[in-house]
Amino acid sequence: MSQQRQIHRSSREIATLGGGCFWCLEAVYALVKGVERVEPGYAGGHAPHPTYEQVCSGATGHAEVVQMAFDPGVVSYRELLEIFFTIHDPTTLNRQGADVGSQYRSVIFYHDEAQKQTAQQVMAEIEAAGVWSRPLVTELSPFTEFFRAEEYHRNYFARHPDQGYCQVVIAPKVLKFRQRFASKLR
Repeated sequence: MSQQRQIHRSSREIATLGGGCFWCLEAVYALVKGVERVEPGYAGGHAPHPTYEQVCSGATGHAEVVQMAFDPGVVSYRELLEIFFTIHDPTTLNRQGADVGSQYRSVIFYHDEAQKQTAQQVMAEIEAAGVWSRPLVTELSPFTEFFRAEEYHRNYFARHPDQGYCQVVIAPKVLKFRQRFASKLR
């Protein structure tokens, strides 16, 4: 039994994605069957152990991201990317709606060559299908390091569903996910 549990545990993968405010991505991916853990944080910059205020200044080079552990036997990396490209606008450089700055860029931090190839395929398919009227500006970069966001950012939407930003920005993305990917709901 414990050997079986160990084998099962070792089959987990990690994905790190940035698509604007990390509260939005966390709220959606927390609902995905097969995603076991989602954490908001920072990646892709040069400053070690940045704070939210430092990242918001744009001077650290970090993007707001979520890092998730998922079971690829339940949800594939490709499916996570399909969700990703549905819940944010990957055609706006360094912005999502009113959130402006490089910290809000669309970015995929791949953890291995297989993730890189999958991301390239999905992005090429989206471009070829003309899903968006403008070209994708999503950055594809190797993962280097993840810094967890401060505690008050974790489960933000779940803890503050009636807050204005949550109602106007996050709730519509969650609804879009629920409608488009109902079969992927927990």
